[in-house]
Amino acid sequence: MPKEKHKKRPAEVQIPQRVASIYARLKNRYSAGFEPIEVRGVTFNILAPQDLEPFVAGKDIFKEASEFPFWVKIWEASVILAHFMASLPPVPGQKILELGAGLGVTGLVASHFGHNVLLTDYEDEVMDFPRISAAVNDCKTCSFDTLDWLDPKDLGKFDVIIGSEILFHQKFFDPLLSIFDKYLKPEGIIYMAHDSRRQSLGAFLPLCEKNFSVGVKKIDMKSNDENFSIILTRLARKG
Repeated sequence: MPKEKHKKRPAEVQIPQRVASIYARLKNRYSAGFEPIEVRGVTFNILAPQDLEPFVAGKDIFKEASEFPFWVKIWEASVILAHFMASLPPVPGQKILELGAGLGVTGLVASHFGHNVLLTDYEDEVMDFPRISAAVNDCKTCSFDTLDWLDPKDLGKFDVIIGSEILFHQKFFDPLLSIFDKYLKPEGIIYMAHDSRRQSLGAFLPLCEKNFSVGVKKIDMKSNDENFSIILTRLARKG
């Protein structure tokens, strides 16, 4: 696991022609640019909005989480989960579902290391960010779809479900549990990662204990001279 997250610096990348028009739109609308992240010796260039101030507007993103668009930021938790997924050997035929993928760090890294991943988020334009990053980083075993947790479509069943910083509001706890039940195979596993300051994690995990065995591990890291503690969670169906 990493001791330090990426340091922000410009990354010069070549934009494949097939996504050039989408990239131009996002760059203009969101001041989008690439941020390099290194996982197991591989550098990934991740497209992200470069100016978060219009989204943050002085808010405390831990106390006012429901008012913050979580997709706009490369979260430390997503980097930790990316390192974890990269450490798992891919299993032939195994399907992975990423919830609340946002900028797609975890799913794209997992794809590069051989996993078959469906990245999902609520809005299609949000998915354009990891679509471009997938093309830039030549991630070939990933796909993208929109997913409304309150009205989930039929996506089939998955061996693994992953998500980082997805517990942003208690009103989504019950829908998320329903999502787990709908998409996870009986023998499936769920991996989540959250900043230890995310108070909702402590409220959500007891709700999981009826149907899941819960395991947690704290991982410390440093990002841009700030220390973080990330809680990596494993949920496995009981029985």
